[in-house]
Amino acid sequence: MPKFSANLGFLWKELELPDAIRAAADAGFEAVECHFPYDVDPMAVKAALDQTGLPMLGLNTRVGDAEKGDFGVCALPGREDEAQRLIDEAFDYAAVIGCRAVHVMAGKSGGGDEAQNTFQSNVIYAAKRAATMDAVVLLEPINQRDAPGYHHSLIEETRSIIEAVGHENVKAMFDCYHLQISQGDLLTRLKDNLDIIGHIQIAAVPDRGEPDAGEVNYPWLLAELTALGYEGYMGAEYKPRVDTNTGIGWMQAYTS
Repeated sequence: MPKFSANLGFLWKELELPDAIRAAADAGFEAVECHFPYDVDPMAVKAALDQTGLPMLGLNTRVGDAEKGDFGVCALPGREDEAQRLIDEAFDYAAVIGCRAVHVMAGKSGGGDEAQNTFQSNVIYAAKRAATMDAVVLLEPINQRDAPGYHHSLIEETRSIIEAVGHENVKAMFDCYHLQISQGDLLTRLKDNLDIIGHIQIAAVPDRGEPDAGEVNYPWLLAELTALGYEGYMGAEYKPRVDTNTGIGWMQAYTS
């Protein structure tokens, strides 16, 4: 049976992060993950994690200046110092709460060799920092429809980056929503890249709602993944169509 992690960047957004962690535990999730927890006291987050027994699987580096359109800065030439500060901030926060993965956000570079070299250099910096705390760096291909100009959108591009940086603690975050939009043929791509996948996320396509409708047959896909030997969590990173509690029944298909 799959293990599900609640992504608190989208779920129970009306609650403070510590209370959202408790809500996820009450709903039956076995882990949590988040986007940008930096405005919350990490000791309060750690207390909620300790109380519930849930692990925090991952968090993101900050996007940069969102008002100016930033969606990550780590592939943006000329902003290397800022990128490394954000990487350090993410791992410092992760260390306090016991989180073992940081998603390093590339940003809307538009591609090109200079951006690729910048990103690879910053990922190497992150990998070295992660190694000091036995953690993992995650790289996520994000679709061009939702984030035009994002540095990497195909799983093969992400694999090339991982192979180029050459650190075993750099893995891919395989978000089924993004990769269904970008590429499709999810099972084949999962099979071909299982060796580099550090985490998997799910949501309906195309509306990014609960994973119980739309183009992707998740009960079938997750059963196939289990048969392949995948033992990691499935990150529920979806935007509730009404609210989190109203839509949470989708998990019953996996537990009944």
